[in-house]
Amino acid sequence: MEGLSVSDANLVVYIHPSQSKNVSQAILRELSSLLFKYNETFDGVVLAYAVNSLDKQARILSGVHPYFGVRLKANLLLFSPKPNMLLEGKVVKLMRESIHVIVLGFSSAVIVDEDIRDEFKYKSKRGEAKYVSRSHKRHAIKVGTTIRFSVKSLDEEILHISGSLIPAHTGSVSWLDGDGGNPTTESSKKRKQPDGETEVQELGIAGGDTCSVNNDQKIKKSKKRRNAE
Repeated sequence: MEGLSVSDANLVVYIHPSQSKNVSQAILRELSSLLFKYNETFDGVVLAYAVNSLDKQARILSGVHPYFGVRLKANLLLFSPKPNMLLEGKVVKLMRESIHVIVLGFSSAVIVDEDIRDEFKYKSKRGEAKYVSRSHKRHAIKVGTTIRFSVKSLDEEILHISGSLIPAHTGSVSWLDGDGGNPTTESSKKRKQPDGETEVQELGIAGGDTCSVNNDQKIKKSKKRRNAE
């Protein structure tokens, strides 16, 4: 799935002196406050982090006494959906007018009927609603189906995505990645797995005078659960 990247970031976390005896926990709290929120600095949503190194020297920020800044390096897993990117998510609600999807277990997406290509026909039988391909009857989308769709736009404040099923390479993932997704290789049972890409970016480090911070504790990696469906 597109939209995911790993960033190697150089950060400065400012801590109140009252937390100087437990700097590790104070840093983890500050980093955890970034999770599952859109961050303009990183141009994406921080899904997880892992602290790689911690500087044992703190920097006092001029004019913000008595806070001190601790420099650290961390890997950040970012979710940065952009128009025309392909995302995957699980259908949680389906009506004639729209298809509602959850992406990575936290971000909602909606695909309205005008963004569903004519190939798909809405059907409802015995209380089960679904969209079925007119060309391939086994290509169906219903509640519980994992679909691949194109991004139209993103509301950064509420993390709401507007999607589209207009492109031909969108629809049910099991169909697209299975035999039906490639008519020329219907006899093949191999599933295609697109390679992911990562991007790296760095942030500048704030300057200032240094003071010693006595802290021998190691930073533990956060264990944030991520459900990519």
